[in-house]
Amino acid sequence: MTMRVSKLILSVLGVTLVVFSGLSVYAQTPSFSDTNLAANTVHDEVNDPLERVNRAIFGFNESVNKNLFGPVADAYNQNVPQVVRVGVKNFLTNLSSPVTIVNNLLQGEVFAAMDLMARLLVNSTVGIAGIVDVVSELDGKPRSEDFGQTLGVWGLGEGFYLVLPIFGPSSPRDLLGKFIVDPYFDPFGRWTDKTNRENISYSKQALGGVDEYSGVVDELRQIQKTSVDYYAAIRSLYRQKRRSEISNGETLDLPPIPSLGYDLTPEDIEQPLAGGIR
Repeated sequence: MTMRVSKLILSVLGVTLVVFSGLSVYAQTPSFSDTNLAANTVHDEVNDPLERVNRAIFGFNESVNKNLFGPVADAYNQNVPQVVRVGVKNFLTNLSSPVTIVNNLLQGEVFAAMDLMARLLVNSTVGIAGIVDVVSELDGKPRSEDFGQTLGVWGLGEGFYLVLPIFGPSSPRDLLGKFIVDPYFDPFGRWTDKTNRENISYSKQALGGVDEYSGVVDELRQIQKTSVDYYAAIRSLYRQKRRSEISNGETLDLPPIPSLGYDLTPEDIEQPLAGGIR
């Protein structure tokens, strides 16, 4: 019941923010030939009307990251073998595949959805619940899709920039899409909700958070050290990443960029955050 109330509150908040943001049409994506992580563009300034509040929440998140998530991520990276970490990531990715399948269909990517359905079947059986990503070993990793991206493909603008407590960078479009609509496409989440197994759901979320943050913690620290304005760097990086995801990487020339509740999940556990930064 608690989770249902939380979803209702988030739904009202998300719809309100989308309406408040003016439902701006998604702007034509510019080309980025040189990624400047410290960039603070006019576009960013215009579309961050809540900057004072966002920076306060960003500061709170950084305090949590430094004192809690950072040490946990370091312990995870130092004490858990890489093969186990890869297995955990594969399992969580496989578990979230239905969300990507539905969003592929909503975006008209029928063949991508069929490919992912085949991957889900093979990896869930031969790959032992997805722990071993059998298909990607042969055919590469598929793109992850969420309803925030679907809304972008449909032409809905991102609205203004938001920083969420704990989850990090977002927008009204992503808040509505990823945090409110996508859970309805997640059979595992709906099962835990309907059967009052919130403890399992919370455990999965905690494991996912550790997995995500541990994959990018070193790169984020490096960006923080080299950025004139760390807040602006993360804002710019997040927006560029979302534009690249919506266009399926076809119109932007970007380095490998992870996604945290910053939406940060690295595409590859070996990849750096941005080009040569390590």
